[in-house]
Amino acid sequence: MGAAFLSSWPWDNLGAYKYVLYAPLVGKAVAGRAWERASPDHWLLLLLVLFGVRALTYQLWSSFSNMLFATRRRRIVRDGVDFDQIDKEWNWDNFLILQVHMAAAAFYAFPSLRHLPPWDARGLAVAALLHVVATEPLFYVAHRAFHRGHLFSCYHSLHHSVKVPQPFTAGLATPLEHLVLGALMAVPLAAACAAGHGSVGLAFAYVLGFDHLRAMGHCNVEVFPGGLFQALPVLRYLIYTPTYHTIHHTKREANFCLFMPLFDLIGGTLDAQSWEAQRKTSAGVDEVPEFVFLAHVVDVMQSLHVPFVLRTFASTPFSVQLFLLPMWPFAFLVMLMMWAWSKPFVISCYRLRARLHQMWAVPRYGFHYFLPFAKDGINKQIELAILRADKMGVKVVSLAALNKNEALNGGGTLFVNKHPGLRVRVVHGNTLTAAVILNEIPEGTTEVFMTGATSKLGRAIALYLCRKKVRVMMMTLSTERFQKIQREAAPEHQQYLVQVTKYRSAQHCKTWIVGKWLSPREQRWAPPGTHFHQFVVPPILGFRRDCTYGKLAAMQLPKDVQGLGACEYSLERGVVHACHAGGVVHFLEGYTHHEVGAIDVDRIDVVWEAALRHGLRPV
Repeated sequence: MGAAFLSSWPWDNLGAYKYVLYAPLVGKAVAGRAWERASPDHWLLLLLVLFGVRALTYQLWSSFSNMLFATRRRRIVRDGVDFDQIDKEWNWDNFLILQVHMAAAAFYAFPSLRHLPPWDARGLAVAALLHVVATEPLFYVAHRAFHRGHLFSCYHSLHHSVKVPQPFTAGLATPLEHLVLGALMAVPLAAACAAGHGSVGLAFAYVLGFDHLRAMGHCNVEVFPGGLFQALPVLRYLIYTPTYHTIHHTKREANFCLFMPLFDLIGGTLDAQSWEAQRKTSAGVDEVPEFVFLAHVVDVMQSLHVPFVLRTFASTPFSVQLFLLPMWPFAFLVMLMMWAWSKPFVISCYRLRARLHQMWAVPRYGFHYFLPFAKDGINKQIELAILRADKMGVKVVSLAALNKNEALNGGGTLFVNKHPGLRVRVVHGNTLTAAVILNEIPEGTTEVFMTGATSKLGRAIALYLCRKKVRVMMMTLSTERFQKIQREAAPEHQQYLVQVTKYRSAQHCKTWIVGKWLSPREQRWAPPGTHFHQFVVPPILGFRRDCTYGKLAAMQLPKDVQGLGACEYSLERGVVHACHAGGVVHFLEGYTHHEVGAIDVDRIDVVWEAALRHGLRPV
């Protein structure tokens, strides 16, 4: 059996090319010089601007909804938005394409609409009256109809198929539903125009107000103070709240109204617990995470790769896109403000085995970590986050890449030594990072070349490999540091650790482990077919076409992870950096020790096996 009539969008297969459907209107506006007030096509410019602002309205509400650092205490459904929901809502703006053409058709059918005055206050009164006596009751009747039998299963079930309401959920519906909604939205405007009181200002005010209320109702954050409805009980029937509409999404057989609960009261479908639930949610209760991954921003462009900026973009691996360039100046200004005033904040969350995990960010960017004068400030921010987590009752805090830099804080040792009474366990995750890199090296490898060889990770990898009788060429100019590591190896294994001081020494070695940045000139010494394993931050650029480049050590989270909807930098969906995964394993295993400072080489295999046992997988 084929799909039901108007249950799918005709341009579903166009992908991003669907925006070409705006081209006839844009082309007509340009050809008619619509930006000139005297142009007969000036109405087209106003129409396109209106629909652009409509799209921005939903985007801004989406950003607000995902600002966990500001809204998490008043979130109604506490789960995160997962990749499946984001994919379902990917084309949330399809309805705008439909409705802009509906509006354009109305302008062509009724040419007098092209000459509306800027404002007529009487039209607002007409539109308000028609909204209450026509749009609201007709929507209520239509909505209840869409919850029955064929109409629900073939149409409205799509809207109810997501777990966490979001502003973009308002657009997740079939063409038939949006045709009905568009027609109902037009009734007050048409009435005002028919009465001779229509205006451009009224169209903008009513349509944008309509969109604001729909986005607000789906935002999953309670925005009204609970005391408001206790002080003015009549408001309970004049305006719905996000909690009110979320109850409709969870129970489905209650709270059907558009914006005015009065019609649920009349129809007998008002959930009696709506206002008590609203009061409790508005009071704001924080849920304590049990695991926190303390990240940092890589650069200005990457700062846009977070759910509260562009949720859809954040759900894909990061890469620089052209549409980001106009946003760069704003992002740069935000960076300066964060540097001056911000504290560590929550970025995203997910659940694993029903336990809440959160990602926090230190408000510092990659380049800050290489400024000598910024060192104390960065450590103060990291310390602030650790102490806050300890006070909250978080069990494990895992430090991301540069937050555990040896030169910065000794891989977290600074904080553990300064605060010996910490209950939260501080973890650098380097043990699992080393395990991931070591398990990437093909069996049968007899020789490797390593830069960053005397770092904590380099030391652990070298000592592990020499036990396997793999010859490790350790690139370092410091004989003292090399010999210190060599003496840690058993006497029978010390011969496998070899100090080299020039890249040409590795010109016949096809396995390079990179822990220090390599320039194109240095990469040239690698023979064709070389694979570069990496633990350098940021990763090296791949200049050699005849070689292959591994990504930073990472692991796939267990399949039972819930509410994960953001990619970690350039990694694929569901994949996290090994230092993040290492903290997860530390938490799941219930380890009671801190993992800071030097890596215990004897624990590398133990941690790797624990990761696999808990369902984490190499990528």
